[in-house]
Amino acid sequence: MLLSTPPLSLSTLTASKYSGLLIALVVTVLALRRRWNPKRLSVLPKHQERVVILGATSGIGRVLAQQYAKRGARVCVVGRRAELLAEVKTECCILRDPSIERSSILPASHVAQNDAIFAVQADLTAPEDAIHTVGLLRSVWGGVDTVIICAGVSSLRPLLEVAGVERPGEDVSLTGIRRIREVSDAAMKGNFTGPLLSAVSLIPLLESTSRSPSVALISSAAAIIPAPTRSLYCASKAASLILFQSLAIEHPKIKFTNVMPATVEGDFRASAVDAGPVRESSPNKHGLKRDYVAQRIIKALDYGEKEVFLPWWFVRLGHLFYWIVPSVIEVFSRKKYNFTPAT
Repeated sequence: MLLSTPPLSLSTLTASKYSGLLIALVVTVLALRRRWNPKRLSVLPKHQERVVILGATSGIGRVLAQQYAKRGARVCVVGRRAELLAEVKTECCILRDPSIERSSILPASHVAQNDAIFAVQADLTAPEDAIHTVGLLRSVWGGVDTVIICAGVSSLRPLLEVAGVERPGEDVSLTGIRRIREVSDAAMKGNFTGPLLSAVSLIPLLESTSRSPSVALISSAAAIIPAPTRSLYCASKAASLILFQSLAIEHPKIKFTNVMPATVEGDFRASAVDAGPVRESSPNKHGLKRDYVAQRIIKALDYGEKEVFLPWWFVRLGHLFYWIVPSVIEVFSRKKYNFTPAT
């Protein structure tokens, strides 16, 4: 006996039809946007681009410096550690000009007018260092075209654990409250104050000296998807992200690109302000490759993309699903970070 299938209602067919049209429209717009958006390189050739990378001595920032130097850009690397700045400067000089003799590369502290590669030792959270960096960019290159902010710090412990509360119902002490303030100040200083001062000091230079000014903030998936043991990191990264999204509205002449990668390989967690243990699987085994992330950032800047999610399917969809089914994302997040709430 054949079972008959009940006919679809008109409303169901109509909804299905319009859903399909909407999806097709979104796909078409995304495809055409790339065509409509002219490549920045037609206005600013690779060898003329002046790039400053803040936080260039390790991680994504260091790889970005190497890749920009290799494609012929002028590169200024900024960081706190002199010995690492010297290494990065040498790497960039050789990548930009493979024929150069290593012995002819001047020390990182040496800066001269029109240097293609130079280094600045600076703390991004210090106003004096911010002004010093702007002054050098103006005197050496006459300005800047691309600002990339990579510096930041991590946090790895549940918030109340940082305050010394080890079990439910236990009161926090005065010492614990002071500890929380100290650690949160450090997280905000590295992840918000540094980018804030960098933006305030470099935006005027960008607007007045570049034919195609661009800023990239290397944020994190944690800025838009909450995670256990990362509360201070999530909060401070979210603060800088919304700051730069607001700056994009205030300064339409500048192309702002916000990059939100998931876990990236490397030793970034060593910068944890709360000295916590790493709970999730090894980032060097499962994290995004720094070379890939750097290449994607450069491509985004070339095309003037506003928001970059890496990988898109994980970060963008995770963000979307958090608003639709937050409990599902919360369960997944606890699993990713091997976190079990205290009972």
